[in-house]
Amino acid sequence: MAQATKTKGSTSTQSLLHAAISASGTKLIEQIRHLVEIESPSDDKAAVDRCADAVAETTTGIGGRVVRHRQRGFGDVLELRFGFSAKGGGGCAPLMLLGHLDTVWPLGTLTDMPFRIAKGRAWGPGVLDMKAGVAMGLTALAALSETEALDRPVIFLLNGDEEVGSTVSRAITEKLARECAAVFVLEPAQGPGGAYKTARKGVGGYTVRVKGVAAHAGVDFERGHSAIHELAWQLEKVRGFTELDRRLTVNAGVIRGGTRTNVIAAEAEAEVDVRIARAKDAARIDRKFRSLRVRDRGCVLHVEGGMNRPPMERSRATVALFRRAATFAAQIGFELGEASTGGGSDGNFTAALGVATLDGMGAVGEGAHASHESVVLKDLVPRTTLLAEMIRTS
Repeated sequence: MAQATKTKGSTSTQSLLHAAISASGTKLIEQIRHLVEIESPSDDKAAVDRCADAVAETTTGIGGRVVRHRQRGFGDVLELRFGFSAKGGGGCAPLMLLGHLDTVWPLGTLTDMPFRIAKGRAWGPGVLDMKAGVAMGLTALAALSETEALDRPVIFLLNGDEEVGSTVSRAITEKLARECAAVFVLEPAQGPGGAYKTARKGVGGYTVRVKGVAAHAGVDFERGHSAIHELAWQLEKVRGFTELDRRLTVNAGVIRGGTRTNVIAAEAEAEVDVRIARAKDAARIDRKFRSLRVRDRGCVLHVEGGMNRPPMERSRATVALFRRAATFAAQIGFELGEASTGGGSDGNFTAALGVATLDGMGAVGEGAHASHESVVLKDLVPRTTLLAEMIRTS
C-alpha cells in the first residue's frame, strides 16, 4: 500500500478499514459465538484459561504475539502485542486496549441461555460483557494489519478476574498502562444509544460486624445485648453517609445475623457498597466508617474494607479522545454520545494513573449480567471501524 493512503486522518485508509471490517462481519459474529460458547466464570480458572487459549490462537493467526501471565487462583492474564516490530513501533509509546475474559455466569448457563441470533441481536451469557468487545478488538487489529495501517505498537490486555474486583490483574494492568500513551476500554457502550464513557464512579465495599451477648429472649432478656439491634442502629448512621449532591452513595445490600427468634443475637453483619465520583472523597468516606462507635456498650463493633477501584474522573485528555471519536463516528455515519456511569471497570485503574482513558468502546446492547443479555448486530461493523480508526490515529 502506498504511504499516502496511511496518512493520519486520511479518508482513503478509513474506507479501506471499513471495507475490510465489513467483509469480516460474518466472521466477527462467529468469533463472538465461539467465545460465548466457551463459558468462563471468574471463579473457574480452568474455564477462563480455555477462553484465553482460544483468544491466544486467534492472536497468533493475525500476527500478534502472546505474553501469558500465569496465575494460580484466577484465569491467566493475556498480554497480546501487535506492531512491536521495527516497522510498526516507530519509537512511540504503545496504545492499550483493555478488557476481560471472565463472566458472571456459572458453567452450564448455556443450557438454558444458549447463544442465538434473533431480532437483530446476538444473545447469550457474557455476549455483551464482554465477549463481543474482545472479538471487536481482535477484528479491528486484524483489519489494521491487513490494510497495513498499524503504525504504532498496541497492547491488548485481557484478564480473568475483572468481575470479582481484578485483585490479581490490577498490578499488571497498572504496570503496562504506565508505559502507554492512552487506554481504550472495550467494555460495553452505555445505553441504547451506545455512548462512550468518559467517567465512572469509584467502587468500594465495607463490612460492618457486631458481636453481642446471647441470651434467652424470654428468660434472660436483660442479660442479652443484641448484635442485630446494634447493627440496625449503625446502619441508620451509615445511611446518612450518602451525599447525592456529590454523587456519593452508600448502600447496605446484604445483612446477616441471629440464630433463632427466641435467642438474642450474638452476631450480625452487613455488607455495604460505596460509590464515589471524586477521588478526594475516598479518604473522607473511609474516616466516616472508621469513626463508627457502638451505642450498646455490651457489643463490640468491627469495620473492615475500603475502596476497591478509584473513580475514573472526566479529564481533558479523555474528553479530547472522545471528541476525536465523535468526529470519526460522524464520518462513518452515526452520532456518538458521551456518558458517565456508576459502575466500575479496569479503566478506573488506568485513569487514576493519569493515563488518558476512554471507556465503553465495545458493543452496543443491553442486559449485562441478566438473562436478556444481548448485543445489537447492526452496530458491530461501524463500532469496530471506529475502534480501528481510533487505534490508527492515536
